[in-house]
Amino acid sequence: MKKIEYFYAGYSAFAYIGSAEFMRIAKTGGREIDHRPIDLRKVVAAASPAAFGTRTPQHMVYYFGREIERWAEHRGIPIMKGTPTHHSNDITLSNCMLIAGLVLDMNIDALAHEMLRAHWVDDYNLDNEADLARIATTVNLDPKPLLDAARSPEVKAIYQTNTEEAIARSIFGSPTYFVDGDMFYGQDHLDFVERAMTTAYKGQWPQ
Repeated sequence: MKKIEYFYAGYSAFAYIGSAEFMRIAKTGGREIDHRPIDLRKVVAAASPAAFGTRTPQHMVYYFGREIERWAEHRGIPIMKGTPTHHSNDITLSNCMLIAGLVLDMNIDALAHEMLRAHWVDDYNLDNEADLARIATTVNLDPKPLLDAARSPEVKAIYQTNTEEAIARSIFGSPTYFVDGDMFYGQDHLDFVERAMTTAYKGQWPQ
């Protein structure tokens, strides 16, 4: 089965907003999702001098406020008001738990979606083992092997490789999708992703 490469972080607002629609598109188009969780903070820092914490208040309020509100309404999904309480916490354990699922040969589509949803709807702390365990249990997965594997050198090495590859491939945000090598940044480009699965766009990437 052909794949869509999916670079994202488990706490990303716009990955959450596009998650259900992306998974619908992939399933309808007969594509497997190649999950590539990344350290988004390192990717953004490498791609731009304007890291999240240095952007103007006006930019933050618009892009991470009004845009999130409108897109959630457009997608017909719930989302909390404001930013999750623990959004600035470390993101390593949560992203590595997703990778652990892959290493353990699990389909992590539901786990990835629930992690994003729980953070942005139920205010879960993704750096907290108990909250991560509840997320896994919600989608009928045993949390213990996931959390154990998340701390393994193998999983941490994959996480680092994913992050380094994202930087090398000019990724600058989450979510980013690759369809047959063509890059699409942002859930607002899911219509393009859907079309590209059957009809490639002219030109090529990278240019």
